[in-house]
Amino acid sequence: MANKDGKQNILSLNTEELKAVMLEYGEAAFRAKQIFGWLAKGTESFEDMLNIPSKLIARLEEDYYIGLPCIVRSSKSAIDGTVKVLYEMADGSCVESVCMQYSYGNSICISTQAGCRMGCTFCATGIGGLERNLTAGEMLGEVLQMRNFIGDRINHIVLMGMGEPFDNYENVARFLKLVNDKAGYNLSMRDITVSTCGIIPMIERFGDDFKQVNLAVSLHAPNDEIRRRTMPVAKAYPYKDLMKACKEYTQKTGRRITFEYSMINGVNDSAECAEELASNIKGWLSHVNLIPLNAVKEKDYKASETKRIKAFKSILESYDIACTIRRTLGSDIDAACGQLRNNNRNN
Repeated sequence: MANKDGKQNILSLNTEELKAVMLEYGEAAFRAKQIFGWLAKGTESFEDMLNIPSKLIARLEEDYYIGLPCIVRSSKSAIDGTVKVLYEMADGSCVESVCMQYSYGNSICISTQAGCRMGCTFCATGIGGLERNLTAGEMLGEVLQMRNFIGDRINHIVLMGMGEPFDNYENVARFLKLVNDKAGYNLSMRDITVSTCGIIPMIERFGDDFKQVNLAVSLHAPNDEIRRRTMPVAKAYPYKDLMKACKEYTQKTGRRITFEYSMINGVNDSAECAEELASNIKGWLSHVNLIPLNAVKEKDYKASETKRIKAFKSILESYDIACTIRRTLGSDIDAACGQLRNNNRNN
């Protein structure tokens, strides 16, 4: 949402745009950097900006609002401490974000859209379709509000929550620049991962625009036939074309690409599937992340058995392909991969 009662979300503005606002207000340009710094701290009110003159605060309040989302509901995993929050945006749209604790710091999984239109058959997010795109300021608000909530810095960001990031590319690109800005949150691009289900033109563009940001591709299949059955996007972007784009991305950027692969019982977890996947990516600068499928009550799919996942991993490793089995976090609070959804505040 761009406006609230005629006001604009100031979190979407970068420092140059804030400087232009200051010029319009007849204020010194350095005020922009001060305001940007306060916003990056998760400040909830203009009045809390202690070094900003009251006259300027009054003017800002007339034209802008600080778009930190409201936390409607939160839950914490009794198993691993993962925190999930249901955010409500200024227009009432709701999204979920998840914060996971690792030895190397706090990692947040943020949403880029309210809902999703990709329709992957094993995922909860797309059940209700796409409501709307999130703005860059709303994405930044997810990060800042989570930091306020847990009382600690967010060290890593993954754009793997609700929505397809490359279906909202312009806002995602602006968000990446905002959160990376040294005058603001100052998070390294190398500490950010963007996930896509395989929108080829945007993979190509992303490789040009953000060479330092990590890319993950939700592959989930070793061939076009299985991918088309489980992921409608494959009908627009054939498997061989996607793999060509991914390989070109690694050659262009010199960076490893991660393939996300949900292990679905009887669908994509056979030894033959592992051999076929290995033959597709052998010798690549890549990593395969095997994800035990997380339960979605509306879906009939089941997770592969542990021994089957381990066998799949062994086959990939026999081809010298880097491979891990993702540790499932937050499954007891429906916070795991594929479980986020556009929950109503009353659910």
